[in-house]
Amino acid sequence: MSATNRRVRLPSDVFDLPVEKIRDGYYSDAYFNYTKEILDRDGRRPAVLLQVFQRKHAVLGGMDEAIAILRECSGDHDAAGAWRPGWDALEVHALHDGDEIEPWESVLTVEGDYRLFCHLETTFLGGLARRTLIATNVREVVAAAHGKPILYFPARHDHYRVQTGDGYAAHIAGAIGVSTDAQASWWGGRGLGTVPHGLIAAYGGDTVAAAEAFARTIDEDVNIVVLVDYDNDSAGTAVAVARALGPRLWGVRLDTSNTMVDRSLWPQMGRFDPRGVNPQLVHNVREALDDAGFGAVKIVVSGGFTAEKIRAFEAGGVPVDSYGVGSTLIRGENDFTADVVLVDGQPRGKAGRAYQPTDRLERVL
Repeated sequence: MSATNRRVRLPSDVFDLPVEKIRDGYYSDAYFNYTKEILDRDGRRPAVLLQVFQRKHAVLGGMDEAIAILRECSGDHDAAGAWRPGWDALEVHALHDGDEIEPWESVLTVEGDYRLFCHLETTFLGGLARRTLIATNVREVVAAAHGKPILYFPARHDHYRVQTGDGYAAHIAGAIGVSTDAQASWWGGRGLGTVPHGLIAAYGGDTVAAAEAFARTIDEDVNIVVLVDYDNDSAGTAVAVARALGPRLWGVRLDTSNTMVDRSLWPQMGRFDPRGVNPQLVHNVREALDDAGFGAVKIVVSGGFTAEKIRAFEAGGVPVDSYGVGSTLIRGENDFTADVVLVDGQPRGKAGRAYQPTDRLERVL
C-alpha cells in the first residue's frame, strides 16, 4: 500500500494510556512479567514473531489502541533504571479498526527482541477482545436495521472507564450516535441525549413542561428527542409534546417497560403480546402523530432491542426511524490469542499453531 493510500490510525495520545504502569507490568499476567525478568537475567535475546488471531467472523476493534501500547510501552530498563524505548527495534504489521476479519486470521504480528514487548500481551489482547466484541455486536444491529440509525446506549450498563474505547468501537462499526461525551471523545463528537424520565419527574411528572425546559436550554442545532412513556400513554404524550415544541421536536422515544402495556393498546389486546415496545404500539404512535399533523416527527424505539428483534421489526414494516440499543451490545465474548510462532527465523510455535502469513497486514511505521 502506498503512503498516499495509507489509512490513518489514531495517535497514541488519544488513548490516555497509564504508560508507566503498563511498562511496569501492573496490568499484565504475572507470568509475562516473570518471562521478561528471566530473559533479562539469563541474557537471552530471542528474535521472535508473535502472531495474534481470534476464532470468529468479526469486526476488528482496539487495534490502534494495541499499537499505541506497543509504541509507548515496549522497551526495557538500563542498569541505572532509566526506561529505554523499544518501538524502533520492532517490526509491527496490523489490520485496521473496522476491518472484517475471519476465524484464525492473523490481525497483528510483532517481530523483534521478545524481552521488549512480552510484558504487554495481556494488555493489548484484552483491549482487542473488548473493542472487537463491541464492534461486532454493533455491526450486527446496524445490518439488521437496514440503514436506519443505531444509537449506542449501554453506558449505564457497564463501568464508566470503558466508555471511551467502547464508544469508538461502536462508531467504527456504524453506530450513528452515542449517549456520552466520553464515548464520542476519540473522534471529536458529542453525546446525544433525550429528555429523560428523571427530568420529567423533577417537573412533577409533566413531560411537556420538562420538554419545554429542555428546549429552552439546549442549543438550537441539537435534535430534541423526548421520552413519551412516563404516563404509559405514549401516543397521547407524543402528540402533546409535538404541539408544545413544534418544529424544535426531532423525535419521540418509546421505552415502555417489558412488564407494562401502553394505554393505547388496551382496546386492541388479544392477538399479540402487548407488553413493552411492540409493533402495534409504534403503529399507534405513528398514526396519532400523523393524524395531528406531525408526520415529520421521528420515532425512536429502545428497551430490550437485539439484532433479532430489529430484524423482526424491519421485516414487518414497523414505522421506526431509529433504534436505541443498550446492554445487548456489550454481551458475549470475542477472545484473542497470541503465539510466538517463529524464533530466530525458525518455526517454534506450539503444536497446532504455525505461522500464518497474510498479505492483508499493513506495516505500522
